[in-house]
Amino acid sequence: MPEAVKGVAGFALYQAQQGDKHVDAKPLKEYRGANILEIVIDERGDTYRVVYTTGFRGVIYVLCAFQKKAPSGKRTPVQQVERIRNRLRTAEEHYRLNPVGRR
Repeated sequence: MPEAVKGVAGFALYQAQQGDKHVDAKPLKEYRGANILEIVIDERGDTYRVVYTTGFRGVIYVLCAFQKKAPSGKRTPVQQVERIRNRLRTAEEHYRLNPVGRR
């Protein structure tokens, strides 16, 4: 990812860690109500997405970060939705097994 994209994503994740929400963060349509957020970042004609969850007390998990390659449409590609689903399951298991550091 370009440095500018990493900067926006990093700041958005920092805000999430502080209990705030970045102005561009919005619920991922495929997971409404599940505390799964995405940040869509446009940079020089390319679109990048960072998907994370705030659904665990004291922890932020980044579930996916990718460049959107589809020529049109706003929907998250099916392959990415499946990857997010699998990584969410992994995050749930990790959270359950690692109670250290939770506030």
